[in-house]
Amino acid sequence: MITRRFGRTGIQMPVLTCGGMRYQHKWDDVPPDEIPKANQENLERTIHRALELGINHIETARGYGTSEMQLGWVLPRFPREKLIVQTKVAPTADPAAFLENFEKSMAYLNLDHVDLLSIHGINHRELFDWTMRPGGCLDAAKQLRRDGRCLHIGFSTHAGVDLIREAVNTGEFDYVNLHWYWVNDVNWPAVLDATRQDMGVFIISPNDKGGKLYQPPYKLTRLCEPLSPMVFNDLYCLMRPEVHTLSIGASRPGDFDEHVKALALLDRAEPLVTPIVERLRAEMECSLGADWMRDWQTGIPDWEEVPGNIHIWEILRLWNHASALDMVEFAKMRYNLLGNGGHWFPGLNAAELGKHDLRPCLSGSPFPERIIETLAQAHDLLAGEEVKRLGKD
Repeated sequence: MITRRFGRTGIQMPVLTCGGMRYQHKWDDVPPDEIPKANQENLERTIHRALELGINHIETARGYGTSEMQLGWVLPRFPREKLIVQTKVAPTADPAAFLENFEKSMAYLNLDHVDLLSIHGINHRELFDWTMRPGGCLDAAKQLRRDGRCLHIGFSTHAGVDLIREAVNTGEFDYVNLHWYWVNDVNWPAVLDATRQDMGVFIISPNDKGGKLYQPPYKLTRLCEPLSPMVFNDLYCLMRPEVHTLSIGASRPGDFDEHVKALALLDRAEPLVTPIVERLRAEMECSLGADWMRDWQTGIPDWEEVPGNIHIWEILRLWNHASALDMVEFAKMRYNLLGNGGHWFPGLNAAELGKHDLRPCLSGSPFPERIIETLAQAHDLLAGEEVKRLGKD
């Protein structure tokens, strides 16, 4: 397994991580005797397969339901010094509640410490303030570190890039879990900030939020040849030394197999990836126009500043990939989370577009009329049943 120094933690991190949000039984805590034997056996086979491959970073969260409890039945069987265990605990207004939730995590994991503790979901200003204010959740986490209950402190986030950068540049965190991949590179400035702070960089959900790459459309598959879309995205991320690990949200042992193929290609990633990126961009320019692809993001306000809180930027991003690359199922999944994912997926879709005049807020865009038309087209193509995000806030 290829490893990279995980920022100032000094941990030699495998470039693939075993994420723990897809193999558990339920998204709520349940009594142990309700865990089906087959589910636990599958989870344990998945962990064993990860460790066989050298993927010794096991990542979970208090918000992942039975994941911690089920991991607590298998992780203590392995030498503790061979494991890198990360859990995540959401910030709370009262840091005592944060500490109580951490203790639940530790009891379920059946470990005396975790290597990495994340403040889970610094997604908006209030959660940032709960974390950073004197006596807040970060101070509570630092006490846990002094007590040896965790070795390093980081945060995970679905926030806008400006807030992520603010959190990174406090200098208070050892690492960050964030989204960044080919279909969404908006957080790259935060990755560069983290590099300057010597922080570990953990990429969230490159399979799912990176394009639903476990079910790629034919057009995307063809354009990514000779690589699979999944291997292309892995190499696209890992060819940058600023990126240290990708989370593989495995639901069964075989889910690692396609990603492992990328490792043998990593030393020649650039000549493999560059022509694929050029083909994808050329296809999008052919479909949508070079001027649109160059400037569609210009002058788009944050969703909080848009009438009806319509998340224009996100909808246009999804539309671009759906219309140009046939990534319709991915776009539908994400589009229908708008308004249904709480602070994990903020802003609203374009269902009530007709009730609002968006022209004033698009005065800085070179495409105000086209954007309004595109929002309507996107809703017609992508709207469907409401989708709930995996897990709880």
